[in-house]
Amino acid sequence: MVECPSCGRRQEPRLICETCATPLGVELDCFAALGLPKKLAIEPGAIERVYHELSRRIHPDRYAQAPVRVRDASLRSTALLTRSYRTLRDPLDRGKYWLELRGEKLSDDNKQVPPEIAETVFEVQEHLADLREAIRADPARARALGDELETRRAALQTMMNDYQIALGGNFVLWDLGRSNAKDLAAELKLILSNIAYLRTLMRDVDLGLGSLKAA
Repeated sequence: MVECPSCGRRQEPRLICETCATPLGVELDCFAALGLPKKLAIEPGAIERVYHELSRRIHPDRYAQAPVRVRDASLRSTALLTRSYRTLRDPLDRGKYWLELRGEKLSDDNKQVPPEIAETVFEVQEHLADLREAIRADPARARALGDELETRRAALQTMMNDYQIALGGNFVLWDLGRSNAKDLAAELKLILSNIAYLRTLMRDVDLGLGSLKAA
């Protein structure tokens, strides 16, 4: 139980006092902070709406003239709300956070390129190395490599789309609660690793294409 810094009512931990609507300034998990059920499949618009509504209600400007305890609670609650929003709005971060809630971390299994995409990663990295060299020494070849890289970029986006669909399916299975949690966690780690590496690879491709255009 926690005590409201304004009205003094004792209640279960939550973002806002259910009696006087003052921020309580307590630590909560990201789902509880946003008042969302602890489920992975969340409609993006719902997160946006809840975040902006709660932000208005607990913003420190509303409590500028309040007692110190209330002002401090507002600041802590606002920081928590912002952190929770940033964590849950991105499915990749949401999946990582879900693993952390279960006492696991993606980094424990994310030290090597996932086998499923290893060949693609190495091929694209070699292509980028060739492009960087050609930009310096052979502009005509650089342009040809750039055209090939655009095609590779489209293929990477297709792979990304497929893994994002797989991630959504994994989320649904977690929420249904009918599958083996250990198997779902292993699958989730693999999907998240693939997405993380693809994001990095696509970023590198975009930088390479940007360098070609600037040359």
